[in-house]
Amino acid sequence: MFARICSTLALLVASSVAQTPRVHVGAAVDCNAAVLRAIDAMPSGGSYATTAQANLALASAISLNSQSLLLEPVKAQPSYCSGATYLAFLGAIRELLAAGKITLDDRARAALLVQGQRDGEGLWGRWNANGPGTARFFTEAKLGRNFTDWSQARPGDFLKIFWTAEIGKFERGHSVVYLGRQTVGGVEHVNFWSSNQPLGYGLKMVPRKKIVWAVFSRLENPSALSNVPLLPRTDKYLASLLTVRSSQEEVRTRCALE
Repeated sequence: MFARICSTLALLVASSVAQTPRVHVGAAVDCNAAVLRAIDAMPSGGSYATTAQANLALASAISLNSQSLLLEPVKAQPSYCSGATYLAFLGAIRELLAAGKITLDDRARAALLVQGQRDGEGLWGRWNANGPGTARFFTEAKLGRNFTDWSQARPGDFLKIFWTAEIGKFERGHSVVYLGRQTVGGVEHVNFWSSNQPLGYGLKMVPRKKIVWAVFSRLENPSALSNVPLLPRTDKYLASLLTVRSSQEEVRTRCALE
């Protein structure tokens, strides 16, 4: 389904996505490929909402059994952007667990659950925070690198889009999975997947000139999730962004941006 949809949008990366190999034991871990397969398994549509109902729906879609992580993304409807990308992240982690590429103990797996954490609190609270939530989490947990150079971006990178220069209290942003760029009518566009207004889960294409700033995060060291229970309960910087402004300079420092 993913390759077919990408072809419809004429993505420059469609062929490479469609031909991405499965993760095999003994092969290098390609986390971007796992992220792309995770979004391929997601439902379409379902509507967009940032409500208590959407929060409860997201929480109900993620559970554990004695050995593994269980995901039922069809339950996570209506949805919103950070919840969508978090499910894509967890989908990739679940695949890597099943392939024996990483192992997580009970505490680490329990840390993945959505349980009403406030912004900056726990794993989900970090991911869902204003500003560079995913990037800051990747830095804290040493999960991978963060960067702003579009030429380095690959399909399957996580991307925080800032529609204005504001970061934090007054920001307008969007959490997405980056899929590539293409030129339409002489204008460069960015393709991504997320939960988008108003329809919910799906692909979207926007002119790059509408994006004021973009922070990419690449999952490269998923085994570092085993140390998540050792992180401080709350990231005070991310928690503060509900009420204070930040800056690109501060984000660069706190997220080790390349």
